[in-house]
Amino acid sequence: MSHRHAPAGWQAPPAQPVLHHDEVHVWRLWLEVPAPSVAGLQALLAPEEQARAARFYFARHRRRFIVARGVLRLLLGHYTGLPASQIALGYGPQGKPALVPEAPLRFNLSHAGGLALYAFALGREVGIDVERLRPEPLREGVAERFFSPREVATLRALPPPLQVPAFFACWTRKEAFIKAKGGGLSIPLAQFDVTLAPHEPVALLRTAWDAQEAARWSLQALEAAPGYAAALAVEGHGWRLRCWDYPPARLHQEVVCSPQHLKSPSATK
Repeated sequence: MSHRHAPAGWQAPPAQPVLHHDEVHVWRLWLEVPAPSVAGLQALLAPEEQARAARFYFARHRRRFIVARGVLRLLLGHYTGLPASQIALGYGPQGKPALVPEAPLRFNLSHAGGLALYAFALGREVGIDVERLRPEPLREGVAERFFSPREVATLRALPPPLQVPAFFACWTRKEAFIKAKGGGLSIPLAQFDVTLAPHEPVALLRTAWDAQEAARWSLQALEAAPGYAAALAVEGHGWRLRCWDYPPARLHQEVVCSPQHLKSPSATK
């Protein structure tokens, strides 16, 4: 019942990615891109996304939001064959995005600092989370407030140099799971257990609400970049992970030089 492991490193993507039913695709994107690319991506956003971008106080945060959401639309366009600017998105009760009308393609997005990760699958829910490593949450007792008793005990038993990466291993795995579930804040983080110690296989161990729930999900740690922790949660087992890097030159070509990319052919099988 175990899934196949991630490939070593991040690969250059094919010109037209094809997503199979037994695959999960994860894309990595660095959000600091040249101004012409930002402008091209902003033109793809829906009015509500434009309004949300305008509410950011700092220009850097506004820019990163525009790039992250614009590239999400580009990737959805690649996978669905729809023009990126015409893709309709709806949101679940806790804010999880989905295609409208409903389609087999499932996706999720996370970004932290200057890095964004995207996950795509067919017919199975996915959640992804990335965080920048930093010591403050550990010093501020965040684990004691939000993690389960088992997780806190495991974390505090580790040598001090291992506790920051273990904290974020736990946090990203928990966030990826609740994002895949679409539960948001309605699922308390202390109500389920994940592994976090370096020697433990990555797994969802238990949920308080259903003894069978953990067996229905796969968790995967991702080597996003130095100084970051990331995790992927996927419904079911037996899937293969493909990890793609979104090159800045490709982004520039698509949104600045060749806007005809908006008419990409369908890429799902």
